[in-house]
Amino acid sequence: MARYTGPRTRIARKFGEAIFGADKVLSKKNYPPGQHGNSRKRKTSEYGIQLREKQKVKYTYGVLERQFRNLFEKASRSKGITGEVLLQLLEGRLDNMVYRLGIAPTRAAARQLVSHRHITVDGSVVNIPSYSVKPGQVVGVREKSKSLEVVADALSGFNHSKYPWIEWDQSLMSGKLLHLPERADIPENIKEQLIVELYSK
Repeated sequence: MARYTGPRTRIARKFGEAIFGADKVLSKKNYPPGQHGNSRKRKTSEYGIQLREKQKVKYTYGVLERQFRNLFEKASRSKGITGEVLLQLLEGRLDNMVYRLGIAPTRAAARQLVSHRHITVDGSVVNIPSYSVKPGQVVGVREKSKSLEVVADALSGFNHSKYPWIEWDQSLMSGKLLHLPERADIPENIKEQLIVELYSK
């Protein structure tokens, strides 16, 4: 499956949540998309609920199936609670870090900035969105890219204090990953235990 590039509101309506950020259409049409979206009342199986949660996480973080499975396997081999470790691995992706730092308005825009070589890690350009940022590493904007309008607009008025695991330096336009986030600090509405149960079958 290729990465989804269609209407984001359609996916948000499918899950009934603004998983891509504020959505005006979702607030007006808070029912699934399609001809029968407003009248469909089907009971979802346990497997269906688990699969839906996995799909929601994949869309939220912009991860493909093989990448997601690899991350889950890595999480299951790690110490700690598998579901929480999985979310920490997703949060540690470079494209997600760029989004959390406020350098880009969405994860899709963050992925594009990384791919187009506008982002550095510890001073070196990294153009791999799935790059895993380690605690202590510094993510910043490349010197010649600091004047980009999309970056300036995204950073304008952004509240960096809402993510306690990140330290932002406005003068350098860079942020340091202090530590991996605790589950309570990750704001996404995700029931990670359902994903663990799905892969445990």
